[in-house]
Amino acid sequence: MSYRNIINDIYNYVNACSFNGKVASYIPELANVDPEKYGISFLCVNNEEYNFGDFDEKFSIQSISKVFSLSIAFSIVGEKIWERVGVEPSGNPFNSMVQLEYENGKPRNPFINAGALVIADILVSHFQSPKKEFLEFVRKIAGNNSIDYNKRIAHSEKETGYVNTALINLMKSYGNIKNDIEEVLDFYFCQCSLELTCKELALSFLPYADFSEPYNFNNFALSKSQLKRINALMLSCGFYDESGEFSFKVGLPGKSGVGGGIVAIHPQKYSVAVWSPKLNEKGNSLIGMKTLELLTTKTEASIF
Repeated sequence: MSYRNIINDIYNYVNACSFNGKVASYIPELANVDPEKYGISFLCVNNEEYNFGDFDEKFSIQSISKVFSLSIAFSIVGEKIWERVGVEPSGNPFNSMVQLEYENGKPRNPFINAGALVIADILVSHFQSPKKEFLEFVRKIAGNNSIDYNKRIAHSEKETGYVNTALINLMKSYGNIKNDIEEVLDFYFCQCSLELTCKELALSFLPYADFSEPYNFNNFALSKSQLKRINALMLSCGFYDESGEFSFKVGLPGKSGVGGGIVAIHPQKYSVAVWSPKLNEKGNSLIGMKTLELLTTKTEASIF
């Protein structure tokens, strides 16, 4: 099978199509991104690598960062993490408050905003400088010490983050947030503003695909069992209330972000990152979804 030819064909086909999505304008800084950007990076566990389009341009990974924060927290507290956040798909928008109130302040999973805020709270509890520790972890796993937060985007999110502020206050009332709300929100907004390229994302997710090597970065270690559980969460919860659609059409564990990025892994085979800022109504990249659907269709291989 020639992955290069398949991905090249997909890139050319999708690039010629018309998509009517919109950038994430509810975060003002993200509204300034060129909606026509499109990049793909594909990295095999045997180090084959194929890149197309705007693969080497940095963008805000937003909710993709939640996989990294979960990995660190899971490494630190182990199974106790599930006492504060669940593992079920939400079936609701990523910033829904209704479900959180019904379930007494325990978020359905770590990838919706409420769940990620709980994970952020765990990291704030364990680190004197959570932003520094988190950044060092991502730099290590992505193999690039120049990776950084985008302060403009973080500030933009803080200025407009009313729903996230409401979510964290509601969870605080139920006792599921232990630290100062402003400190947790500051870390969370910085986390989401993190900028990587498709190439860096594909590299940083390769350990989730390749179980043959120990997962140990900056002294944060995950067992094979823990990696598999994170992959299971990506499959069932990685695309908010479109996770079932992604599983049905693509059939890979993955995670999206409203910056237009999607990263997915095929266990024991590859990781792939796609970036295109035009989003559908669920907050997922239209071109990214189509690219990965075509990838598993043309290769005739998913995890199923």
